Amino acid sequence: MTFKEIQELIKQLNRSKLAEFRLKDGEFELTIRTEHYYKYKAKGASAPSPMPAASPAVMPVPAPVVPASTPAPAAPPATNEDKQATSSVEQPAEEDSSRYVAIRSPMVGTFYRAPAPDKPPFVKVGDRIEVGQVVCIIEAMKLFNEIESEVAGTIVKVCVEDASPVEYDQVLFLVDPA
Repeated sequence: MTFKEIQELIKQLNRSKLAEFRLKDGEFELTIRTEHYYKYKAKGASAPSPMPAASPAVMPVPAPVVPASTPAPAAPPATNEDKQATSSVEQPAEEDSSRYVAIRSPMVGTFYRAPAPDKPPFVKVGDRIEVGQVVCIIEAMKLFNEIESEVAGTIVKVCVEDASPVEYDQVLFLVDPA
């Protein structure tokens, strides 16, 4: 199994409600535990039993099935004020974003702006950052990875909500390198 196949499997598992996935092929063994596994463990319950061992081929994780007879509730249209009040993503005034450099997620995981809930964020809009400065944390498989900036400049936009899932290569911040 290639590294890219494992990354894709992790993405699919993060989108599912599976707690644990095991794959065994001869000497090769792979066990992936999702956040659901750790939620069960934290509650003191035993984790749901893992899927049975799979064949060497990567098994696609099915998307959740939504019955066609269940209509989705209609939400009232949000006003611009509502969007600004409910969003904690910091945004600058409308500007030409083509001159900005994106800081992208190097992995799939959960984005955190601060080192702890009671601590201030690593960076906010208007902050000057340097190359190598920690700008956020991405939690993947209960490992907290500090993400360092690869560019110096000023943060002009935080593109992700705190404690929300991020994909590989998703834009996290926009930086004005000027």
